Amino acid sequence: MTPAQMLEHTARVLEMACGKGPQKQALAGKLLSWTFRGSFLGEKPFGKSSPTGPSFIIRDEPNFDATKQRLLSLMRDFHALGEEGCDGFVHSFFGRLSGVQWGETQYKHLDHHLRQFGA
Repeated sequence: MTPAQMLEHTARVLEMACGKGPQKQALAGKLLSWTFRGSFLGEKPFGKSSPTGPSFIIRDEPNFDATKQRLLSLMRDFHALGEEGCDGFVHSFFGRLSGVQWGETQYKHLDHHLRQFGA
C-alpha cells in the first residue's frame, strides 16, 4: 500500500464513521462479528494483516495532496459530530456502533496506518 492509498483507505473508513453514504452490515458480519468484536473494540491495537472490506481496498493511485485534504476535512467533520452525532451509524462488518465505539475504532485505525508509515 502506498501512502496515497493509505490516505484514501482511511478516508473511506472515516466517511463510514461520519454516516456518509448508505451503509449496510455485510452478511458475514451479521454471522461472525460477535467473535471479533472484543478485539476490535478493546484497547489492543489493530494487528497486521487484518481483514478489510472490499470497498476499502484501494487499487488505483489517488492524488496524494487531494486525498490528504479530504482526509483532514473528514477528520474535522468526525470531530464536529462528536459522540452523539455518530451514535448508531452502521459499520460494514460490526453493524451499529455507539459514538464512543466509533471514536475508539477510528483512533485505532488511523494510528495503525500512521504507524505503518512511521508518521
